[in-house]
Amino acid sequence: MLSRREFGGGLAAAAAVRRRGSERPATPPPAPANEPNLARILRTKRLRVGGLLGEEPYSYKNSTTGQWSGFFVAMAGDLAAALGVELVVLELNWVDMATDLHTGKIDLVFGLSPTAQRAMFADFSTALFHDTYAILARKGFAPKSWADLNVPESLVAVDIGSAREEAVRRFAGNAAITGFKTRDEALFAVQSGRVDCFVATVFFALAALKKNPQIGELVVPAPHLRIAVCPAMPYDDDRRFRGVVDAWTEDNRGIGQIRRWIMAGLSGFEIGEGDLPPDLAL
Repeated sequence: MLSRREFGGGLAAAAAVRRRGSERPATPPPAPANEPNLARILRTKRLRVGGLLGEEPYSYKNSTTGQWSGFFVAMAGDLAAALGVELVVLELNWVDMATDLHTGKIDLVFGLSPTAQRAMFADFSTALFHDTYAILARKGFAPKSWADLNVPESLVAVDIGSAREEAVRRFAGNAAITGFKTRDEALFAVQSGRVDCFVATVFFALAALKKNPQIGELVVPAPHLRIAVCPAMPYDDDRRFRGVVDAWTEDNRGIGQIRRWIMAGLSGFEIGEGDLPPDLAL
């Protein structure tokens, strides 16, 4: 349970943020030993959220202005406002994400999918929504099922170290898999016909095709493979921050706000309801 001082501090901070808008908070006091996540966030008045570059429409950064966008960033901003703290987006990469979470470099990652291995270093909140895997396929390549893709004749590109690579090795491990250093290199391999496809999620694939229709085509093989998309945070002993994130997620999912954030993020790429696969379920 929050102490009166912590609870009062959180309410006061929230009120102050509403009064001052985006004014930068004062320098926080020193950190106590073994400080719980929620107490640290309220003390520092900062919610440090991880951002991944080039993950449109989830999160992405304007190289000119340094401004972060994407529907995960919009969700994180709302959570920060509810806590009365400043949102700070810190750039992450897939390879170091586990270490950054485990060591407490960041307070929260939006959109990580839970697995038994990840749960050893990250505390997962309740699901924001369920994502669906799809493939960006070269013209003329259209496997009807994941079993069709999971054969040695399939040439599949992956960006090394990403969650997409994990998915390919899990669902199409028998395919001929080629790793690329970046996502853009993998997508160009599809466009040039060097490989058959790139496994992604429906939202990522739609955004990539809107940016460059020459990559190929969207294919959603059967059966639909759906994954829970959850906020993840470092473990601590009292798990109060986990409780706050759970409550925030349940509230916004229940009133349809999670879907509205997603559709608003997709609209920035001129993707509407009509562009989604007809039987797609969030």
